[in-house]
Amino acid sequence: MNLRTTFNIDPSPRKITYNDRVMFIGSCFASSIGEQMEAGKMGVMINPAGTVYNPVSVGITLDNIISGKEFTRDDLHFHDGLWLSFSHYTDFSSEDPEKALLKINSRLRESSLFLESPGFLFITFGTARIYRNRKSGLIVSNCHKIPAGQFSSELLTVNEIVELWNKQLDTLSRLYPHLKVIFTISPVRHMKDGAHGNLVSKSVLLLAVEELLKHSSLPQYFPAYELVMDDLRDYRFYGDDMIHPSASAINYIWEAFTGSYFEDETINIWNEAVRITRARNHHFNTDSITRQRDFAQNMLSRISQIEKKYPPIIFTEEKTYFLSLLND
Repeated sequence: MNLRTTFNIDPSPRKITYNDRVMFIGSCFASSIGEQMEAGKMGVMINPAGTVYNPVSVGITLDNIISGKEFTRDDLHFHDGLWLSFSHYTDFSSEDPEKALLKINSRLRESSLFLESPGFLFITFGTARIYRNRKSGLIVSNCHKIPAGQFSSELLTVNEIVELWNKQLDTLSRLYPHLKVIFTISPVRHMKDGAHGNLVSKSVLLLAVEELLKHSSLPQYFPAYELVMDDLRDYRFYGDDMIHPSASAINYIWEAFTGSYFEDETINIWNEAVRITRARNHHFNTDSITRQRDFAQNMLSRISQIEKKYPPIIFTEEKTYFLSLLND
């Protein structure tokens, strides 16, 4: 008896290699997959403005990168002792406005250079609901736990998303012709909208992306949402909050992702790189200096081999750590 609804995912004609640069922008689910690539020392950038959830906020993030926007104090808001940007996640906030601006603008410059390299852009929409600052009238990417009365809420329509993102795809294909755009819908449920509201929101996103796939730049779609909702479809694949996918669910999606976008050689390199980065967190349960040094020497040897074979991969932090074990 088959107790799951499985489905095939077509292999991507264009594969991700260690020579590519891959940017992820969107919900926290985008971070989960991006972090897997990061662990394998692939060229990845994850959410350059922090986690963003709706199509407008994702578009704002891209617009700021593409335009080379330089944030000033006029773009910041002071609340509860912190200077913050409504276009950025809380990680960019600071008690010092200059420190906040430094984090924001340095990341924008880095993102602009990153996007110019041939590669992939994964866009993950989490919700079709937006929040607008009542005072400025601007759509915000993050409300920063400011009292809800200062914001109004709206549900985007399919047409609004399609119109916005067709223009965005036009710009991306013109400025970065070698960039491949892939859409995904986050399986993370936005339950603050209620069960029905979440389903309506996801439906809007799915219909909008279906239209966007007709764009002349030929964007792709990866069915992360369907893998959780239609394939796994069980609460054991969720975390303790019953909203976010569990580690096993993320690993399952990662396997489907690599099966579509990686060649076997890339998977093998990733596996070896991950063994090295995870070994960085290894803790010894023994006082044997000899065993510690043998372990460090073995890892340094592995690093040397993989760096010679695949020059794009660099293990600077790992080498520093393992060398410190030899000198203890």
